Amino acid sequence: MDNEFLPSPAKLVDIKALTNDTKLYRIRFSDDSRQKNFSFKPGQFVEISVAGFGEAPISITSPPSTEEYFELCIKRVGRLTEKIHRMKAGDIVGIRGPYGNGFSIEQMYGFNPIFIAGGIGLAPLRSLIKEVFAERDKFGNISIFFGARRPEEIIFKDELEEWREMADVKITVDRADDGWDGHVGFVSQLVENEEIPDDSFAVICGPPAMFEPTVEQLKKKGINDIQVSVSAERRMKCGVGKCGHCIAGGEIYVCLEGPVFSYDRYKEISKML
Repeated sequence: MDNEFLPSPAKLVDIKALTNDTKLYRIRFSDDSRQKNFSFKPGQFVEISVAGFGEAPISITSPPSTEEYFELCIKRVGRLTEKIHRMKAGDIVGIRGPYGNGFSIEQMYGFNPIFIAGGIGLAPLRSLIKEVFAERDKFGNISIFFGARRPEEIIFKDELEEWREMADVKITVDRADDGWDGHVGFVSQLVENEEIPDDSFAVICGPPAMFEPTVEQLKKKGINDIQVSVSAERRMKCGVGKCGHCIAGGEIYVCLEGPVFSYDRYKEISKML
């Protein structure tokens, strides 16, 4: 019988620094059949581990259509991620998953997709953005709103510029430096300042504090809660509903029902967390 807690070995095949504390890891399972059969939806996550240093849930940032590898965007925030940041291409990590409930791209067909991300929240949305681009004819106008604390914390800078050919991309920072000539403020203000049609579908990922003010601005544009999905990925731990870290109301496990929720469902669950 398969052990759901037993990680599969996987090789770091490429590592790219995105900021001074965030790196993009291209990963491939050591077992070719495991890699071939690895499938997921945008918004799902895996558990990455290093023996002796622990394990952490990380959302997959590459699109499902990429089959020869998958990518994780990892910010250095603790003992495990510090260890991973010291690793080199060719090193081996453990991977469990994928886990959780992802975004439904089919739910967005015919709508104008709006991607709203704060900080590292752009990483899981990148998976969905790339899938939407791959099926471009099934959607209306695409908008991407991204906010970072400072200019040097903007991740996927090159790709954000490339995406301007396919989407309306707006970027803001909380605090500017001498070289920044773009918008300064919260990402919800970007939404407030834009003309957004009511036949749009928004997906949001980032610090939970950004959800309410952002959705408030979307509502003013005529977008209902059921036209908004959010990711509550920061609530997860084991990924399989055993540790209780993400339990809400004594019976709801965010790692199983989420991390992606419609906003109306998220409002119910967040009251119980």
